[in-house]
Amino acid sequence: MTWQDMPSAPSDLTIRYATSRDVPTILHFIRALAHYEKLDGEVVADEAALHATLFGARPAAEVLLAELAGKPVGFALFFATYSTFLARSGLYLEDLFVEPEARGGGVGVALMSALARITVERGWGRFEWSVLDWNKPSIEFYASLGAVPQRSWIINRMVNAPLEALAKRWPGAIATP
Repeated sequence: MTWQDMPSAPSDLTIRYATSRDVPTILHFIRALAHYEKLDGEVVADEAALHATLFGARPAAEVLLAELAGKPVGFALFFATYSTFLARSGLYLEDLFVEPEARGGGVGVALMSALARITVERGWGRFEWSVLDWNKPSIEFYASLGAVPQRSWIINRMVNAPLEALAKRWPGAIATP
């Protein structure tokens, strides 16, 4: 199945940028996604941290909310990246989640389309994301949209003690211009 074969978005679907008033909804979706991904224990985010990091003086990411008849049914959290090869920014989709009862009805396609539009309208060169290797429904969904897996790249991550240890390896100050 390709995206052209998927159902069109419901007429009562709206996609909008989240505001600080939406933080409880965003946290709900983060927890629901973590549960789906079997990562419940990794969620330490709370409303205060989301307020500060998403709507504070220097927002780290943006959020789109999908609503059916005014009820939130999905979200996409994304931020800008940078490609040295392109010398252009890109959009990185950190999280995409649609409530189970709203899946298969065009909400996910609409969110992905909105993100692609943001990428294009901002003049950015890439739209990227990661997906867990066991998540076959999502992998198939992304492939149906035309996404190409980057199998030759391995994602690396540092958190907690290894991150702290590496931060201390070079004791010099970082000069400011």
